[in-house]
This record gives sequence, C-alpha cells and structure tokens, in this order.
Amino acid sequence: MQFFGRLVNTINNVSNLFSNPYRVKEVPLAEYVAHTLLREENRVILYKNKNAHYWDCLLVNPQSKLVAFRLFRLDNETEAVERFEQYARRLRPFYESSPQPLQLEVLQQLSDCFRNHPHWSLAHVAVETELLGSFRHNRILSCVNSTECEDGCTPLQLACRKGNMECLCELVECHARLDVTDKNGETVFHYAVRGSNPEIIKMTRMLIEYGCDVNSVSKTADMALHIMVKRGRFDSAMVLLTHGALANAKGKDGNTPLHLAMKQDHLETIKALIVFGADVEISNEFGETPGLVAARTSKGPNRKVLLGLLQMVGMERCHPPSPESPHMASTASLPLSTSPERPPLPRNNGHSLGYDSIIHISTALGHLLKTPDVVDSTSDATRTYDRLLCLDGGGIRGLVLIQLLIAIEKAAGRPIRELFDWIAGTSTGGILALAVVHGKPVDYLRCLYFRMKDEVFRGSRPYESEPLDEFLKREFGEHTKMTDVQKPKVIVTGTLCDRQPAELHLFRNYKAPAMKNKPDVKTTDPFRPLTNPEDQLVWRAARCSGAAPTYFRPIGRFLDGGLLANNPTLDAMTEIHEYNKSLSQKGQSQKVRKVGVVVSLGTGRPPQVPVSSVDVFRPSNPWELAKTVFGAKELGKMVVDCCTDADGPAVDRARAWCEMTDTLYFRFSPLLHSDVMLDEVNDAILVNALWDTQLYICQQQEQFKQLVQELLTR
Repeated sequence: MQFFGRLVNTINNVSNLFSNPYRVKEVPLAEYVAHTLLREENRVILYKNKNAHYWDCLLVNPQSKLVAFRLFRLDNETEAVERFEQYARRLRPFYESSPQPLQLEVLQQLSDCFRNHPHWSLAHVAVETELLGSFRHNRILSCVNSTECEDGCTPLQLACRKGNMECLCELVECHARLDVTDKNGETVFHYAVRGSNPEIIKMTRMLIEYGCDVNSVSKTADMALHIMVKRGRFDSAMVLLTHGALANAKGKDGNTPLHLAMKQDHLETIKALIVFGADVEISNEFGETPGLVAARTSKGPNRKVLLGLLQMVGMERCHPPSPESPHMASTASLPLSTSPERPPLPRNNGHSLGYDSIIHISTALGHLLKTPDVVDSTSDATRTYDRLLCLDGGGIRGLVLIQLLIAIEKAAGRPIRELFDWIAGTSTGGILALAVVHGKPVDYLRCLYFRMKDEVFRGSRPYESEPLDEFLKREFGEHTKMTDVQKPKVIVTGTLCDRQPAELHLFRNYKAPAMKNKPDVKTTDPFRPLTNPEDQLVWRAARCSGAAPTYFRPIGRFLDGGLLANNPTLDAMTEIHEYNKSLSQKGQSQKVRKVGVVVSLGTGRPPQVPVSSVDVFRPSNPWELAKTVFGAKELGKMVVDCCTDADGPAVDRARAWCEMTDTLYFRFSPLLHSDVMLDEVNDAILVNALWDTQLYICQQQEQFKQLVQELLTR
C-alpha cells in the first residue's frame, strides 16, 4: 500500500509540474511540516520538497495557522529563489495595506502582473489590479508618477487607458502629476480620450477640473481634440471645445480637427467645429483645405449639406476656376470675383457636390468672415454720439447672442466693451451684459454657457437655485459691486414682484437719474427702499434678472426681467433719455450725448407652427372637457409667448422710435429651424442653433459691415 501511495504522490507532483506552476492555490500548512524552509521574509516563505525536488512559495496569514496560499511551484531552485525575492519584495505593500487578507483571485492577478510586467512600478500594478486602498501605502505612494512601464506611461495614464474612474480619482487625490508625458510625448489627456469606455466624458471633465491642459501636443503633433474627432466622439469633442480646445490646431500632416471631421463624414462634429471658429480655408501639408478633403472622401450626406451651405451664403458671387487652370487647389486662396463677364456658379440639383464647388465653399466662408479694414476715426473725447447695445432674454439661447457678439467683435477688431457706451440686457442678456462689461472675452462666454447648462439645469423644473448662485458668484466674484466697473454703463432689468401690479426695475452701475419734475414718493410708501448701485452686488443683479418663473425661485423680491422687458431696447432708450434730461436739469448739458447707434440682438426666432384651438369654454361632456383643457393649455402658452415676445411689435416700436429721432437701428435675430427650450442641455440641438446663427451671419454680412463702419466712425 505504501508503494501505491508513493506512486500516486509522484504522479500528482509530475502533473503539477506540467500544469501552470504559477497558479495560486490554497493549501494546508500541515503539508509543509516535513519540508525544508529555505527562505522567509515577513509573510512569504520558500519551502523545498526533499523527495520530489520542487520548491513551493507560500503566503501565510498570521491570523490563520491552518492554511496558506501557494504562489508558485517550480522545479528549478535558481528560478524559485529569484521569484521568491520578487514576490516577497513586491507583495508586501499590498497585503500590508489591505484591511482583510488578500483573496485568491487578487493574489492570482498580482502574481500574473508581476511576471507579465516585471518592470512596472508598484503603482502601475495597483492600477492594473484595481487595489485602490494600496495607494495609501508609502511605497506605492512614492511611485505614483513613475514612468517604469513599457511605453513610459504613468499610473495615471494607465488608469485612463483602462477607463477606471475610481482609480483615476484616487491617484489625483494622491497628487499624481497631470503633466508627465510618455515616450511618445502624450499626456494623461491623450490616454483619456483614446478609450472607448462610457466614462470617457466624466474622465475628461475631471482632468480639466484638475488643471490638465486640453491642448497638450504629442510627438505626432496630435491634441486630444484630433483624437476625439478621428474616433467620431461628438460628445467628447464638445467637452474639449467648451473647455478651450483649439479648433484650428494642426496635427499630423498639418490636418486640423476640421480636416479630420470631413474625412469622418460626421456632420454634427463639422458643425460644432465651424461654430467654434474652425477655419475652412486652412490648408494641410498637402495644400488641401477641409472642403477639398470632403470633396475627395465624402460619400455620405455631407455633399448635400455643404451644397446647401453654398447656396445659403450667397455663393453666386463666386465663380468656378478656369478649366485650363493647372492648379485647382490654389484657387482656394483666391479672392472672391465679381467680374460680370464670368457667369455665376450654377445651383446644383443637390445630388452631388463636385471638387470645384468645395473649393468655393471654403473660399466663400473664409472671405465672408474676414475682418474688414475699418479704421476708428474717433475717440471718446471727440465722439458726439453714444452707442447702445441691447441683449434680449432667452435662457440658454444666450448662446445665439454670444455668436452674434463674436461676429461683431471679429468684424470690428475690437472688444465689445470698447464698441459701446451703454449695454442693456434682460435675463440671459443681462448676465452677458455684466460679463462683457467686466471684461470677459466673448469666446470664453460661449464655452462658459455650454459648461453652465450642465451645472445649472439638473433634475427637473423648478431647478435648485444654489448651483446658479454659485456659478454667478464664481464668475463675477462674491463681493463685486455694480459700481466697481463704470464704463461702459450697464443696465440690467428685473421685475419687482413684491407689489401689484409688478414693476420694472433697472440695475445700474451708475447713479439713477433724478428728475426735478418727477412726483415725490409718498411718505406712506409701504415698500422697502431699493439697494443703491454702489451697494448692489453684481452676482445678485444677474441672478435677479434671470429668475425665470417655473425655472428658478425668486431671489428676494425679484423675478426675471423678461416678464416686463424681454427686449430691453425701449426701456434702455427711455433710461438714457431721462439720464440726459437729468444732466441738463443739473446744468451739465455739456455731458449730454445723444444715442446715435442702437444695436439690438435677439436669441433667435423659433419657426411658426399652426395652433389648432385656443377655445376655452364650459364643457358639457368629457369630449368637450378634453377640448377645453387643450385649448386652455395652448392659450396659456400663447399669452406667455406674446407677453415675453422680444421680436414682432417690440422691434417695430424700437425701429420706429429710432427713425423718429434720427438714430441708426440694427436688429439681428436669426430664424432657427427648430424651437430651442430655455433650459435645453442637448449639445447637438444647441450646435444646430449656432449653425443657424452662423449661416444667418453669412447672409447678413453687408449689414454687419455697415454696423461696424458706424460703430467705428460715427
């Protein structure tokens, strides 16, 4: 029997040697009483079996004297000793930092990682095995910025590649550096955007929040935006664009993100890049513009869309290159031709868009958006007229206002705050008016609004007020007063709702005009006095103007100014008239300056849709009840829309007033292809609204040029 027992043991030992010698296995410690203990370091022990000539490495648990984990079984003593030293040294931080004994599955992962990646630092191993608690161990903490990896990546970059958000957060809290690059010059951002996991947007936002540079360039000249565009990730590309990614940055072969988007045939991304300032005339190293790339590679709906753009921006002024011209690509940089002897570009039937047409799309867009050569011939000291800018309300559609402001600023070559003496705004327009007055760049505001919507419009209406309050405090400062910036003068509307009927209130950064012939307020006035401009906080003024009913709670006694003045033009002109009249009554007529130019910007006009019924009556049966409920709903919406309409009669009255006073009046408000809700958060819908705005700007180029001429010379 003993012979058969020894035979069975021998067979088992031989079979173990031919199986995976590194398979971690739970074993009883009693089996090793007769074995020779060769090495011991803390909890790791190396045993030699005298009879079978193999070496076992065990990890023992001080809390259990019955079982241990066998880490490997080898038949070569030199290899066994070498592995023992590796395991004893590298395992210790993991079992010391674990509140519970390491499980068999975890030990197997660690064992495989040690062997497969012998040059990895312990922090890399911790990321690979997802042992988050181990990052607090001093030995692992000391190598969180190590580049001891095959491709020179850091543990933070490895976490991004794996898409492990928890691991990423833990490393950032352990002060892992965000600016370390790998052997290819890629930062943690490049690793984050290459992943295909659903956490990519969250990771990107977190890295930006911690100060990672969105425009870091790898050795291949690619930025994170190039990678996202190539992968067709519109959502991630939007995160990068709204956090300052350069839309015209050149990557590999000189391609901009727009070149790559054209190759991908991704319409949403193409639109987003263009509305964020991507230049359609930039050539890559092969002399190709994005339009030319689309002509060569696009096989989808891009051709039809780009042809529609061609027709919308008035490309009939452009002419195709001569057939005998040997260098087709060079025509992309030629100026627009208006020669009468050359026929206009024929309108295509929409089935295809040829190489020549793409050239002219690039030419037209680039030319139409270029800054004209206009010289400012007057200074503030010699100026005889004031210039007034009015910004309508409209919630997140303030993005339309921003796009229009960017176009004006680009055409004039000067900041908006230097182009106007008065800026008035309602609700979102009021927030933007205050932002412009305080020197915030308009392209920054575009990015800010895209970020703000996700921060403020959370959950369902009415939204919590705290996120909006914190947002405004962060942007304007918690203690900034209205009079801290006095030029240009700013007017922000609000609605006093502590009285019936409600009353329009104007927040100012100057002292309100005092009129001698104004009736004195009764001493029995039951209302508390209003805060003076020198004591009025800027963020509160912005919050009061944007307290839209059913969207946000009132702030104190104020509601959204859009309830009474969603288009603030007439209210601003009335205020300026009273201000000048007050100066005259005080004997300061030399300070009076008439308004010479009024610019009114809207947040976009939704398309008109048919209404079936607004009939409200006493119902006599269930069918009539449903009908009157539907009619009441439509009537209520119509009443609200009419009361807050910033276009239509409000524009007609303002234009008539300006004509009667010999004041130049400019009104810009694009027609949108779909209605955009005040609290819309979908990036694609908002990009389409900006796309409509950009096309509208192209269509109104002559008006913009005339406006800039007047602003700079009048």
